[in-house]
Amino acid sequence: LEINGLGHGAMTGRMIEGIEQIALKEQPDVLLVYGDTNSTLAGALVAKKLHIKLAHVEAGLRSFNMQMPEEINRIVTDRISDFLFCPTDQAIKNLDNEGFTSFDCQIDMVGDVMLDAALYYATFSSEKSSIISDLNLTDQPFALCTVHRAENTDDEARLSEIVLALNQVNKHTPIVLPIHPRTKAKLQEHNLKFDFKTIDPVGYFDMIELLKHCKIVLSDSGGLQKESFFFQKPVVVLRDQTEWVELLEHGFAGLAGANKEKIQTLFNELSAADLDYSVDLYGNGLASEKIAHKLQTITAL
Repeated sequence: LEINGLGHGAMTGRMIEGIEQIALKEQPDVLLVYGDTNSTLAGALVAKKLHIKLAHVEAGLRSFNMQMPEEINRIVTDRISDFLFCPTDQAIKNLDNEGFTSFDCQIDMVGDVMLDAALYYATFSSEKSSIISDLNLTDQPFALCTVHRAENTDDEARLSEIVLALNQVNKHTPIVLPIHPRTKAKLQEHNLKFDFKTIDPVGYFDMIELLKHCKIVLSDSGGLQKESFFFQKPVVVLRDQTEWVELLEHGFAGLAGANKEKIQTLFNELSAADLDYSVDLYGNGLASEKIAHKLQTITAL
């Protein structure tokens, strides 16, 4: 749709306009939306306005933080969806607690499609990416880090604490940080600086290779929290809450927020932890097949 660089309202409005034209032309049996982005909400609104069946992949997740635009997107999308494909048992519980069993919708626990993708692409990511050798990381333990959420980048105090903590961590464990454009701009705006060299944003194959080879992850990304688990790496979560509570419950992740001392403490604890990754938290890698089968059943009605 060639929509970018706009505010939430303008971007979502333009998306609705564009998606509506596509839906009117294609006349789909079901409109499938994923996750919690503005495009998710836009697609959901188009479907319901045009009386098209709506299916939401990654339904039922909650951070319980209404300051996050993603939380608003996922709550509204869930409420108007006809089919809710949930990635975790906790997602099912969240929908039950909100009364979804009395709504006219179908709820399915299918597992997480991100696990399907990670398992598939990890089998040949090393053929597609040379980032480990390019960065001279072949025999060097390192921490992988990302910082991009507005709650961190747009708050000078939080961003400053995170920078101080990462600089401290980097003194004994080198950090590799693909930097988001928003984060880069905010660092310059607030005159903050990492003591280590950041790299440009990376593609999916590069990220998989970095996850395979890193020692530990520090991130405010929801997706990267799960991917860290997929590749058996602990993660320090640079947020005050997470949708992936099962990672906390099993000790694979720790909530550090933007507190410098807590980030360093959790980094040390998780780096030394002996974790058992054999537990099944996100399905067995067949979520996509389950969703596809369900969609075939729906369209056959």
